[in-house]
Amino acid sequence: MADTKNNKESLVFQAEVSKLLDLMANSLYSEREIFLRELISNSADACEKLRYEALSKKGLLGKEKELKINIRVSKKKKIIEVEDNGIGMSRQDLIDNLGTIARSGTNKFIEAMKTKKGDDLSSIGQFGVGFYSSYMVADSVKVLSKSAELEESFLWSSKGKDNYIVESFSKENRGTIITLNIKKDSDEFLDSFRLRSIIPKYSNYIPFPIYLKDLDNKEKEEKINEGNPLWLKDKKNIKPEDYKQFYNNISFNFDEPLKTIHYNA
Repeated sequence: MADTKNNKESLVFQAEVSKLLDLMANSLYSEREIFLRELISNSADACEKLRYEALSKKGLLGKEKELKINIRVSKKKKIIEVEDNGIGMSRQDLIDNLGTIARSGTNKFIEAMKTKKGDDLSSIGQFGVGFYSSYMVADSVKVLSKSAELEESFLWSSKGKDNYIVESFSKENRGTIITLNIKKDSDEFLDSFRLRSIIPKYSNYIPFPIYLKDLDNKEKEEKINEGNPLWLKDKKNIKPEDYKQFYNNISFNFDEPLKTIHYNA
């Protein structure tokens, strides 16, 4: 169904995506915090893509030279927002990446879950479908995005059931804003102190600054991640878990590194 006034169109999820959404909605409580890790990883990936494209396309960065990730939370509105000023997405990108999943990542992840005991969802990012972990904590999700190479901007929205909507929507600057409407049983994530503990746990070495802002108070946004490469630190001050987290953050994978070698040139 399409609304020609604002190019509003209701589309049906690919069958495999519907299965994945059902899996997310019924996930274990202990796994839920990984949704933030996945969204931050996606934002960092978008920033990295823009930085790479800007090397060959002059002026692509425009006035926004600093690539960053902003996280905003409000208990009153019951929302969490994750925003980046990275490469952004076109209308077709939103459909391909969030609605149809042309790649085989969805099926592979579902099959992997069948071979594991319980509902261990920690490896979801390895399959390229980490965005859907949002539905572990959210009743509905909106994705507002503007491609760095286009004038138009679009809004993707879904309650995680059988369909999603894509429509034209106003956005001034490039990048993506993901808004989660948090479930009643997930309101722990509306606590800024809770988010302040989750972000460094998984995303401390993301190579872009991550800022956290509580929309319910007047305090300024706070930079949460360290973002300091390990090679600038003294080896004796680095713990084994620091190496693992650094590897996870720069590779966007969440397995164990095969081997760690530290040397100074």
